[in-house]
Amino acid sequence: MNPLNDHRQSLVLGVVIALILAVLVGGFQFNPLGFARWFHIVSGVFWIGLLYYFNAAQTPALAAAAADKGGPGGAGITKYVAPRALFWFRWSALATWLGGAWLLGPKFVSAFTFGAGLDDPTHYFLIIGTGAWLGTIMLFNVWALIWPNQKKILGIKPATDAEKATARKVAGMASRVNFVLSIPMLMCMAAASHGLPFVGR
Repeated sequence: MNPLNDHRQSLVLGVVIALILAVLVGGFQFNPLGFARWFHIVSGVFWIGLLYYFNAAQTPALAAAAADKGGPGGAGITKYVAPRALFWFRWSALATWLGGAWLLGPKFVSAFTFGAGLDDPTHYFLIIGTGAWLGTIMLFNVWALIWPNQKKILGIKPATDAEKATARKVAGMASRVNFVLSIPMLMCMAAASHGLPFVGR
């Protein structure tokens, strides 16, 4: 069976190839922080990639489909695409946050308190803490606002037409907030190790 014919098998194949490369380059000595960083990045690419897909492609496409009275409509997207995309979206959000917490390890509390009381001349804890808080707000939005309301929109949870209309507004705004917050969040995550875009560290 060709693993490229199935997305789950393709994902597993990618992980296996990455692990083989890690062993070939670094040997058999396990690096927990290196693994945590890799897990955090791959999960984050899944999460943010889907967030950008929803905001830049699917939502505008569904609006265009609704406005096109003679067109095919958006039923195919809402029935087949959205539930699957939302599955990967919500679980990759959780995996990203957990991977980030694992990566921070003993720095977790210092990051979430912006390094209060610590000598932090490079502003590492301020920068990574800002990114961590933005990611935490985004995770909350996914699980507390977007997913519960999407269940009503998609018919997974029974809802009246009025409840569905409210759910569309809440889920849409929460998703758009996450879209906006993702940009400074990604800047902070990269800047913690590699410097801010306009200020040398």
